[in-house]
Amino acid sequence: MGQQETVDVDEVFRVETHGIDPIPDAERHGSAKDLFWLWFGSNLTFTYVINGALAVAFGLSFWQATAVVVIGGLSFFAISAAGLSGIRTGTATLVISRAAFGVRGNFPAGVLNWVVSIGYTIVNTVVGTLALEVFFAEIGWQSGTAGRAVALLVTLALTFAVAMWGHATVQFAERWMAYVLAAGFGVLLLFVLPGTDTAAPAGAAPGLSGWSLAFVVMLAGPFSYLPMPADYTRYLPRTTSLKSITWMGALGGFLSSVALGVAGVAAATQTDMTDAVAGAESLLPGWFQPLFLALVLGGSVTNSIITLYSSSLNLQVLGIPWSRARAIVISAAVTALGSLAALFLTDFTTSLLSFLSLLIIVFAPWGGVFLADMLLRRCHYDADALHTGSAGAYWYRSGYHPAGITALLTGMTFAALTCDSELWTGPLVAPLGGADLTLLGSVVSGLTYWALTRRRVAAYAPAA
Repeated sequence: MGQQETVDVDEVFRVETHGIDPIPDAERHGSAKDLFWLWFGSNLTFTYVINGALAVAFGLSFWQATAVVVIGGLSFFAISAAGLSGIRTGTATLVISRAAFGVRGNFPAGVLNWVVSIGYTIVNTVVGTLALEVFFAEIGWQSGTAGRAVALLVTLALTFAVAMWGHATVQFAERWMAYVLAAGFGVLLLFVLPGTDTAAPAGAAPGLSGWSLAFVVMLAGPFSYLPMPADYTRYLPRTTSLKSITWMGALGGFLSSVALGVAGVAAATQTDMTDAVAGAESLLPGWFQPLFLALVLGGSVTNSIITLYSSSLNLQVLGIPWSRARAIVISAAVTALGSLAALFLTDFTTSLLSFLSLLIIVFAPWGGVFLADMLLRRCHYDADALHTGSAGAYWYRSGYHPAGITALLTGMTFAALTCDSELWTGPLVAPLGGADLTLLGSVVSGLTYWALTRRRVAAYAPAA
């Protein structure tokens, strides 16, 4: 079989045939630069503008909030590094995490990750739909129920079509949409940054509570990507530099998230950002406002594409006996139903966001264990054993890895005790002065896992 024929398996605008099955070496292609455009494009989303504005709302000054935005952007180095295991195994992140938790122990996190992926896809779809609805109104369309329904249909179609075609089309779309969105958001920055009031006092000192909430808001988004990075590195040739993979992916996510986060911080020093879209729009000239709404829509779609694509692999990990392309129909249908509810039941979106924010109690510790396991194994796994169930090395005790489960529960306990959200406030929040230390659950779980397994977990040495 010729090289061209094998590479064509993963072609743009052709339905991807692979799912979580290992990608053969003969079908690997691409370079680390592809990861830059993937993470750069998918994070050119208006969410970061909202997050930057929230940091100011928590009482931080311009420079304090900007520091939080930059530190939040640096977290993409951890996200990008989590994809290193994909190049070694050729499979998805939630398959690789079986090594840390066991085949059965990995299942609950897989379920919750699918819920989170669909939840964020719904939120992005709603934001894009509302922006498109306003756009329709500004060009003369009636913005009633019919206009909103058409806007929802367009947003869903743009997202589903790209995600269903698969890996190559996702990367192609993210790159080209990144060109357009980067130019548009660049113009946005030119309008917003000059009016920034950098000398404005923060008001009352934000205190530990304000600082911690700002960090949770800025880091929750990147942390939600932890179960995904290998999904997009599994096609890269094994000879690809691990350093280049880490840097390219991290740089992409850092640049887009920091640029838009700073835009949100700057806007919040000039206008009321309670309604972030309306607030940002008020700072723009009339001719640019329709283009701004198109940017909000485009950013929502680019982010939804990668979460929807990964959700289809997630369903295969959970045992859905369908191809990736068929499994994605389930995710798309649930996204459509959730978006309908969010758009026509006024309190649904707020409830959904509160629920998603609470799940950081699970995913921060999960990420800590996964990254610790990856470091201990030096990204070397028995790729066959990841797929062989009870016959493989990662079955452990009845399908559960005691050390991984123990570390996860330890981190979750710490996160729950120190979480400050609308749905749950941990008993240690008040003694800590209102600080939300949920994200440190990743550190607690990672250190616990290291302590329990540092002499037992070793890198898999493949036969020559």
